[in-house]
Amino acid sequence: MTVESVKPEAQPIAASELREPPLAGGAVPVLGHGLKLVRDPLAFMSQLRDHGDVVRLRLGPKTVYAVTTPTLTGALALSPDYIIAGPLWESLEGLLGKEGVATANGPQHRRQRRTIQPAFRLDAIPAYGPIMEEEAHALTERWQPGETIDCTSESFRIAVRIAARCLLRGQYMDERAERLCVALATVFRGMYRRMVVPLGPLYRLPLPANREFNRALADLHLLVDEIVAERRASGQKPDDLLTALLEAKDDNGEPIGEREIHDQVVAILTPGSETVASTIMWLLQVLAEHPEHADRVCAEVESVTGGRPVGFEDVRKLTHTNNVVVEAMRLRPAVWILTRRAVTDTELGGYRIPAGADLVYSPYAIQRDGHSYADNLEFDPDRWLPERAKDVPKYAMSPFSVGNRKCPSDHFSMAQLTLVTAAVATKFRLRQVAGSNDATRVGITLRPHKLLLKPEPR
Repeated sequence: MTVESVKPEAQPIAASELREPPLAGGAVPVLGHGLKLVRDPLAFMSQLRDHGDVVRLRLGPKTVYAVTTPTLTGALALSPDYIIAGPLWESLEGLLGKEGVATANGPQHRRQRRTIQPAFRLDAIPAYGPIMEEEAHALTERWQPGETIDCTSESFRIAVRIAARCLLRGQYMDERAERLCVALATVFRGMYRRMVVPLGPLYRLPLPANREFNRALADLHLLVDEIVAERRASGQKPDDLLTALLEAKDDNGEPIGEREIHDQVVAILTPGSETVASTIMWLLQVLAEHPEHADRVCAEVESVTGGRPVGFEDVRKLTHTNNVVVEAMRLRPAVWILTRRAVTDTELGGYRIPAGADLVYSPYAIQRDGHSYADNLEFDPDRWLPERAKDVPKYAMSPFSVGNRKCPSDHFSMAQLTLVTAAVATKFRLRQVAGSNDATRVGITLRPHKLLLKPEPR
């Protein structure tokens, strides 16, 4: 599912009529609302709409503005008055750098989008189909009936291998996927702490948690350097995203710098793998928790394929399977919190937003809001049937964001998620086993704490 959006019509409001957003309750000295964001961030963000459409938060010494309605989050994402910046992106710069497409703004961002966009055009996706099929079926072949599956490592392995093989054309072995899996879990957990509890110099002290974070971050960057160095040494120039980066020019017609190449590869490989892997984990949890929908997926696939292994060419015909993926992303979005920064004195929903202010909003809270969805906490893939989906308010479901920051890999991601779901559901029934914990683990992304499943053959 993708969401096409246009900027909502807005009438200018006189500065004298603008209001100060209300301050959310529950702030404590020094940490402000940061303690609540650490203790139960999802509940905290989900309750903010009760206090207003825009609400002030305190994160340490900073004032942050939380936006709580679909209309205003859409306006925020589409307005040129706000850029990619704020606590989330500052915490991510240690991973993504300042020169990658995820964190760049303005002309640099537009140039970088032009470089990478051809790899994600709708007509380019079918070329990745054989790799997606191979990896999806390899996943199910690795699983033996009755064995316990660690869904974290398996989900990361397939997400990383698809991204690397499709976009970087490398033969990346499982060992690298494991390194990325372990490192990302540590890095994203540490970055979330740094975002909500900005203690600055304390994070540079040689404490065990800080040393673990620094080791994981170093390993991620070493992995990227290995990938780029191997390509250069090979002399090969396959038609892929890495070749496009190595041959890209800046606005002066000169080759882009090594730092930008490094940051771009990081932005391609790591956030995409993290978000797709997290979504695959939730989809496996859904297949185990809702066997009735797993059975419907299996029946749909068999009706389309006639019993042969599901393939990429079948994805567009798998309506219910696609709806299962969308509903899983609605209830458990991998990216659950986003931030922007105001570049000028402006207004949002009649509230005064000063230049330099950071704003935050939660796709998790927006997509679970009872104002937008009937039975909002129920897993109901049929809500995405055309006759029902039309009742969902605009911007209440934007799994890949909107505007010029819309994820360029939306079609690529949906294709692999649908194919993996179909391949697993047609071969196995899944059930959780002792020691499994599917409670939500909150970091920069959402994932189950420790999802352990046992596959049983159909």
